[in-house]
Amino acid sequence: MAMRSSYDWEPLYTAAILEPDHLKLKTRIDAAQAAIDRRLREMDSDNGGSPAERLETENAQATLNVLRKRVGMPQHAPPKKG
Repeated sequence: MAMRSSYDWEPLYTAAILEPDHLKLKTRIDAAQAAIDRRLREMDSDNGGSPAERLETENAQATLNVLRKRVGMPQHAPPKKG
């Protein structure tokens, strides 16, 4: 199995999914989502990123939505293209 390099948004995502403190979790979710949204906008603007990274961002967003539900946050709407 080939190793991939980590994505820029991944450390913030990892921090969110591993955060045990519900008070800090909301902030970590927001930070991770902002980083993912930035990367998605970058990929949309320059047709960058790989299919694997796009899948990883979709999976990460789904997991963040589960965490949001757990702490009573609204679900995330994807960033608008354009």
